[in-house]
Amino acid sequence: MNQTKLSLRHALIAGIVVTVWGMNFYVIKVGLRGVPPLLLGCLRFLLVAFPAILFLPKPKISLKWLIAYGMTISLAQFAFLFSAIAAGMPAGLASLVLQAQAFFTVGLSALVFGDKLRASNLIGMLVASGGLYLLGDASLHNGGMPVPLIGFVLTLCAALSWATGNVVSKKIGPTAALSLVAWGALVPIVPFFLLSLYFEGFSQIQTSVLNMNLPSALTIAYLAFIASLVGYTLWGKLIVTLPTHVVAPLTLIVPVIGLSSCWLLLDEALLPIQMLGAVIVMVGLLINVFGARLVQSARTFFG
Repeated sequence: MNQTKLSLRHALIAGIVVTVWGMNFYVIKVGLRGVPPLLLGCLRFLLVAFPAILFLPKPKISLKWLIAYGMTISLAQFAFLFSAIAAGMPAGLASLVLQAQAFFTVGLSALVFGDKLRASNLIGMLVASGGLYLLGDASLHNGGMPVPLIGFVLTLCAALSWATGNVVSKKIGPTAALSLVAWGALVPIVPFFLLSLYFEGFSQIQTSVLNMNLPSALTIAYLAFIASLVGYTLWGKLIVTLPTHVVAPLTLIVPVIGLSSCWLLLDEALLPIQMLGAVIVMVGLLINVFGARLVQSARTFFG
């Protein structure tokens, strides 16, 4: 039976999920010190799929949608994200810029499903775009934490891939989330390996696998078992038992944890102008999520 409020139990579950997903970015940064990005993606999804698919039923969806899901939300998103961080994109900032997926999802849904764009969506996009501009300009011209242009662009590509995967998920409709994650993980394994073979080379693959250190091995295990299987299982429970408007805003905590953990553990300190840009992006995200509801509440209050 669906509930309408966040109970203590659900708050604890949500806290675990957003912490796990927020720490993802620190973990990715550590893992990339010993494993190249495309190979990291291959190994991650290999462990997501096996042995999970031996115990989970295949989701009741057509093969074309399973492939579309795996190619967008798994292959493209993480190929771009891992490559961005490997190219020098600060992991904490990546956690924030990746949230541009919310705006890409709104735009793609309007194009594909005819969903109506609200004023709050457009205002939120404009505000967040201003924040992203401040972040990029400060990084390039004001001596802030260096953010290579290629890393910034690749992170936006990851956000667009995530948004495309969201549209695919909406096309798929209700299904067992954990089964979809596990079986969908089969799709990117071979493409990731072939991309790694082409861009990173057999020699680097061999060296990385044969000389893998403990931090790299723990990174792969964390990304596969904790962030993917545990994270999506717990998130699925929240989605099923609580209304979307209660659950969706919780993802806004992820970049806060991502920025904080990378500042504390990786010394990714931001200049005041970069912090301002990050805050403006968060304000844009908040307007996108809560704007329409606040306007409706104000209209009701003032009659």
